[in-house]
Amino acid sequence: MSDAVLDVQIVRRQVQADGIIVLELVAADGGALPRFEPGAHVDVLVGPDLVRQYSLCSDPARTDRYRLGILLDPASRGGSAAIHAGFREGDRIRIGVPRNNFPLAAGNATSVLLGGGIGITPLLAMAHHLDAAGRPFALHYCARSRGKAAFLEELAAAPYARHVTLHFDDEAAAQRLDPARDLPDPAGGAHLYICGPTGFMDWLIAAARTRGYPEDRIHREYFGAEVDLSGDAFEVVLAGSGRTVPVAAGQSIVAALKAVGVQVAVSCEEGVCGTCICTVLEGVPDHRDSYLTEEEHAANDQMALCCSRAKTPKLVLDL
Repeated sequence: MSDAVLDVQIVRRQVQADGIIVLELVAADGGALPRFEPGAHVDVLVGPDLVRQYSLCSDPARTDRYRLGILLDPASRGGSAAIHAGFREGDRIRIGVPRNNFPLAAGNATSVLLGGGIGITPLLAMAHHLDAAGRPFALHYCARSRGKAAFLEELAAAPYARHVTLHFDDEAAAQRLDPARDLPDPAGGAHLYICGPTGFMDWLIAAARTRGYPEDRIHREYFGAEVDLSGDAFEVVLAGSGRTVPVAAGQSIVAALKAVGVQVAVSCEEGVCGTCICTVLEGVPDHRDSYLTEEEHAANDQMALCCSRAKTPKLVLDL
């Protein structure tokens, strides 16, 4: 979590769908909250040494409150489960200032917003902004069923409702998302913004590439990913002190460093948020994150310490 912290109060907690709550936050001192750009997220201090990131789904033009949509993850490692069980109206909590790893591109090209499940949250802020700016866009919201989909009432009442198309897995096949039909011709210059579960994201990214979309017009934000820590043991050397730290098979670099008293800032611990990205001075990383681009992976000069490993017996890190 960054040093810049906001004290906020939960003024409303609403169950929006099966397993999804929406929290409305205001500044604890009654003042204005920092402005944020559409696509931004905040770190939420859930408990001691437990920080999780959640996208802001409110209108970026408003500074009186933030909104967070939070899914109770069946595989929760403590974050969403603790929030669902313990965060109540009236509680004061601490969050980081907004940060944006998923910004809208500049210009007036058509934006196609593609959300799967709770991945709709950053796209709501984008839709508010694009509509207010008069920029062309379409919002496609995919969910397993209507009962699993949050924000349906407000989407129907939104000033941009005409731009919204809903897709449900358990309803008629004709209304399900079809990339061949629903993605515009890439020759028109459209940008795609994709957010949701890993399988949904990988499917749409592959479909976009097949349609001919260039990589710089396929924008993505993963909400979670399976962490694979398999592989042989290796060593990391901390360039600042020269200290060598062994990393065991099945152990993350972050865990190995923590075991010897070296703290690394982490948030998602799944390789999707970029908090733990570190410069690599020597050695070849085994990249297992979903945050860095393919080009950044190929450069091998940085890595996500929470999930990635090593292809060489030793890595020298800028720590």
